[in-house]
Amino acid sequence: MYTYFFSFPALRFTAFLTLIFVSGCVGFGRSVPAPVEERNVGKAKSTSAPPPPKNTPPAVSPSEPTKAASMAEPNKPGYYTVKPGDTLIRIGLDHGQNWRDIIRWNNIENPNVIEVGQVLKITPPAADPSQEVAVAKPVQLGTVTNTTEEKKNTPAAEQPSANSVRNEGSDDSFQLIWPAQGPVSSSFDDSKNKGIDISGKTGDPVLAAADGKVVYSGAGLRGYGNLIIVKHSNTYLTAYAHNQTLLVREDQSVKKGQKIAEMGNSDSEQVKLHFELRRMGKPVDPVKFLPQR
Repeated sequence: MYTYFFSFPALRFTAFLTLIFVSGCVGFGRSVPAPVEERNVGKAKSTSAPPPPKNTPPAVSPSEPTKAASMAEPNKPGYYTVKPGDTLIRIGLDHGQNWRDIIRWNNIENPNVIEVGQVLKITPPAADPSQEVAVAKPVQLGTVTNTTEEKKNTPAAEQPSANSVRNEGSDDSFQLIWPAQGPVSSSFDDSKNKGIDISGKTGDPVLAAADGKVVYSGAGLRGYGNLIIVKHSNTYLTAYAHNQTLLVREDQSVKKGQKIAEMGNSDSEQVKLHFELRRMGKPVDPVKFLPQR
């Protein structure tokens, strides 16, 4: 009986069962991926770009210089972020610049289309405030004189331009004449009235308060009616609003006392001249620069 139990067929059957058991264990072990395979799968997935997050702004195309310029740092000196209701004329007035220069500095194709949030350069490239320290040169005292003879003997390269002399001067060096002869009906108030109002009759002459160049002549600024803006230097400009007739055009040079408009009540309930003085775009009281009556 023992011989039969350990006979050759029994041993074959036992070996067969053992083989099945070992094969099952091996198959079970292979059904679980090895850790290295998990890492390889992860690397394969990382080669494809992940989907863009929501609310990501579109990339700026190199063929769109105007939009690319608008992506400049909003708080950088010499730049301005467009707000609701802004126009290029108002931006120019508020920063003491010619609105056409702002168009040129920003490569704006359509001046009637600016977008809220767009960042505009509002200073000339050579006068970028962020670059002033790098390009500043030491000033030698006594090089600027008041006598005509000494100016003639000064080399041309050392003579400052007329604008630079006016810019370096104090407020006392910039004087105006009255742009109209009527009484002041409304005084300067930084929060309510950015200039003074001078009463008069329809057709009364409006005079240029100082020498300068007309940077705007038209009716494109709401609340000002027929408006003239004259730039006197890189520091000062004057504005003449509510006119009946405009007598000068943009880019025209005017002299102090020259008739530039006729008084009226355009965009106003009464005939008057609204007169503003801007220093670096900031409204200041023009009476302080006018002679006493």
